[in-house]
Amino acid sequence: MLVANGISVSKAEIVVASDPVVYNCLGLGSCVGVCAQDTKTGVSGMIHVMLPAAFENGPVEKLGKFADTGLPELIRQMEEAGAIRRSIVVAYSGGASVFQFSSGRPGLQDVGARNSVAVAAEIESLGLPVIASDVGGTNGRSIFMCSESGEVRVRTVRHGEKTLCNFRGQEAHVKARHDNA
Repeated sequence: MLVANGISVSKAEIVVASDPVVYNCLGLGSCVGVCAQDTKTGVSGMIHVMLPAAFENGPVEKLGKFADTGLPELIRQMEEAGAIRRSIVVAYSGGASVFQFSSGRPGLQDVGARNSVAVAAEIESLGLPVIASDVGGTNGRSIFMCSESGEVRVRTVRHGEKTLCNFRGQEAHVKARHDNA
């Protein structure tokens, strides 16, 4: 179903579509690939986040590079394409600790863990429900999303490919958000 054809979302890139499309975000190590879809309109998008936050007082040339600038921009572009924020659901994958440092202790150098935490926090601040996530560990991943079927899949070299979730049928999560608003 989800193969290398379709739209490849490169590092720091944001891609949004209102028509059916297959997205892929290949070779995620410490980076995080985030998939989003409006369950009512079908507008979808993907972002390839490289770092948790933009540098203070520094220019941001590519909003998609950072979780704190990229995720709001992804949602803005989706809304511009016709998405309704309260109907958007999210899944993400990546954030592996692919580099081993001599101290062996996680910390500032564990970019994968920091990316995962930043993505989760930004999604929460945007008020979006996370349907599924697959983060951490030491294995790099690739994430795929078919907007027509709603299927999100993750592939690793060691563990093969698996379905992470399906955005179709997630209207219950959207309804619960409305009921709690």
